[in-house]
Amino acid sequence: MLTVVTGATGHIGGNLVRMLLAEGRQVRCLVWEHDDNTAALDGLDVERVCGDVRDLDSLKRAFSGADVVYHLASRISIVGPEGGLVRAINVGGAANVAEACLQCGVRRLVHFSSIHARNINTDLDRPVDETRERSSGRGTPAYDISKGDGELEILKAVGRGLDAVIVCPTGVIGPLDWKKSRMGTVFLGLATGKLPGGVHGGFDWVDARDVAAGAIAAETRGRTGELYLLGGHYTTFKELASRFEKVSGRPAPKFMCPMWLARAVAPAALLVSRITGLPALFTPESLNALRANSDIRHDKAARELGFNPRPLDEFLKDIHDWFKEVGMI
Repeated sequence: MLTVVTGATGHIGGNLVRMLLAEGRQVRCLVWEHDDNTAALDGLDVERVCGDVRDLDSLKRAFSGADVVYHLASRISIVGPEGGLVRAINVGGAANVAEACLQCGVRRLVHFSSIHARNINTDLDRPVDETRERSSGRGTPAYDISKGDGELEILKAVGRGLDAVIVCPTGVIGPLDWKKSRMGTVFLGLATGKLPGGVHGGFDWVDARDVAAGAIAAETRGRTGELYLLGGHYTTFKELASRFEKVSGRPAPKFMCPMWLARAVAPAALLVSRITGLPALFTPESLNALRANSDIRHDKAARELGFNPRPLDEFLKDIHDWFKEVGMI
């Protein structure tokens, strides 16, 4: 059975491809021609095909003969619309993937959305589940809106006969983080003692391996057109750093910036990032996430897919051990 994965060189993608190979599948990976870090695929018996989700013809070539497609490729952004790039990839790309699946006769599409596609910053006393409305409105981060609109493109194709299911991970952390995600960079800072402080706030964190396993379960057990939240454990940044201290041996930073102060200086930090070209860990959009609803439910995924995220301390140890194994610490 030929399975195609877009975004295969990313954090979840690297974990997913390994699980698919372990099942004995033939795996084809769509790799963006400008991707300068494909370490997640090094040494793996996969077929690599260059393409771009903004190019329908390249997707049709990649999906030819495929039975299943996992669509992970997206533009994750905490710095705004990036001149339209976020929407072009997350919305236009989703529409192209759906169209290519229809034209190529793909049996099932598993589309990766995000918890950010749900409106998680209002009605904080109401649990977040699959019935929560999509992100919209003035002041909503461009990334959040783009992921919600990307879902709508998939559902339009379902209306035209595409067999697709949507999964929405929460904050993804875990091993095989070759590209050093923003949270991966945070953990490296904690492990080396180079992170001077943190921010009051928290989020729901889930292991990339559990997300990959949940997506495979969605392929085989998920209902067409349905959405499944793949969450883990809500933890404040302070507690996350404290727990990581136990596995890294490095003292957690003492200073935790109040949210009001972080929000006040975030625009200036973002400006400095744009001037210097250095990535910003805390921006108005990332701080918006750290103020989100703490009660995110994955009951539906547990009930229908058998989704069962591993304990937080277990994957914090695995993050540290993996970074050490590959020589990053």
